[in-house]
Amino acid sequence: MRAARLPLRRLAALAVPLALAGCALNPPPDAKALAADAMPALKIPESWATKGSAPGAVGSGWLASFADPKLDALVAEALANNPDLRAAAARVERATALAVQAGSTLYPQVNLIAKGGGKLSGDSSGIEGGGIYANWELDLWGRVRSQAAAGSAQFEATDRDAEYARQSIAALVAKSWFLATEARRQREIAIDMAAAGEKIATLAGERVRIGRGDDYEARQADASLQGYRDTVLALTLAEQQAVRALETLVGRYPAATLATAAEFPAFPGPVPTGLPSELLERRLDVAAAERRVAAAFHLVGEAEAARLPRISLTASGSSISSELFLLKDRDNPVWSAGGGLVLPLFVGGALKAQREVRTAEQKAAVADYGRIGARAFSEVENALSAGFTLEARVKALEAAAAQNEKLLEMAQVRYRVGSADLRAVQQQALATAATRSALVRARSERLVQRVNLHLALGGAFGPAVVASAAPAK
Repeated sequence: MRAARLPLRRLAALAVPLALAGCALNPPPDAKALAADAMPALKIPESWATKGSAPGAVGSGWLASFADPKLDALVAEALANNPDLRAAAARVERATALAVQAGSTLYPQVNLIAKGGGKLSGDSSGIEGGGIYANWELDLWGRVRSQAAAGSAQFEATDRDAEYARQSIAALVAKSWFLATEARRQREIAIDMAAAGEKIATLAGERVRIGRGDDYEARQADASLQGYRDTVLALTLAEQQAVRALETLVGRYPAATLATAAEFPAFPGPVPTGLPSELLERRLDVAAAERRVAAAFHLVGEAEAARLPRISLTASGSSISSELFLLKDRDNPVWSAGGGLVLPLFVGGALKAQREVRTAEQKAAVADYGRIGARAFSEVENALSAGFTLEARVKALEAAAAQNEKLLEMAQVRYRVGSADLRAVQQQALATAATRSALVRARSERLVQRVNLHLALGGAFGPAVVASAAPAK
């Protein structure tokens, strides 16, 4: 029987109303509903619990607030060479391709088939010819649209994850730079104490020579000197390890040759912290988790629609010929159009199980959103609290360090004139070194916590970055 012929214009006229008749997709839960579901016991306050935070909207460009060109250069180097960021960029490319692939069946699939080869035609049939065949699934129940929406949401999640990875790497470079500076400063303190210990040991030996001291004090001074020298060696190794970690982070060979800063940068001014209610929408890792929930939601919709009938429209045009025999009673070319229906009746529970799998994945995505969201609030509060505490500690340690320096000078003078023994000098030297070391540690940690605060608040290290658009279909 000759296939029924239907002009393509009439086929398109029939397809458009059928396609438009398809049910609209249900939207995934909005941010407020998602937060209530994922964190039911968490009540977001109107302001941060840690008192003293600066008012105002969270801004971008926090890296420039440290006014350190070397740090800026290291961050740029890490963004260009860090292997983790290169892997994140590859994941974005993959998600882009998958999103396009997921939405491809929204459009007609057209294929060309041809065969030839003379009288034998390659398969001894003697038939030559070709045809164009088109198939278009009418997405009446939203299966294909749900699949495409899931792909687009997953791309957006991956894109936000990649940008958050960039922010995290920038923050890690800054913290590593400050820690390497701290290691250098700690080593320099140990060198100063070793130099002071060497002077005391020399003085103790001189006192023994002229009969004003004893051998016990001389040996005691020498033992202290060797302890200072050991501390110098240990802190030299610590500095090398800190520098190697930083070199690895920026993509260099870990040769411990990167020059660290002699001093910490000036501490920046107050940071506007915004409102707690804005945090979940601003943080990119939370936004990525929200997009994964949306992707899982659409995949549940796809699994539900897969249990309903599939209706497809088909069209083809073909022309065949033969040099071996005559093809009778046939128009050439032949055009045909039709439709198809596939209704799953029994597949052993596979479709139901698939829906249960997707539902479980959605629950897991919601739980992960709650975990990341709760962690975000905790990180902000911890960084704020640590910052304020360290600010007070730095002031107290600066005053203590100044007093200990004066006390050490006084103890050394008293030892020289013979009004005090060596033990008092050594005890004061240890107290001075401990205070100076604690001050360096506090200054370094205050800078590290400032970086943690910027990252926790979701502020960009450079100019504000606009999230990438969904890939074109």
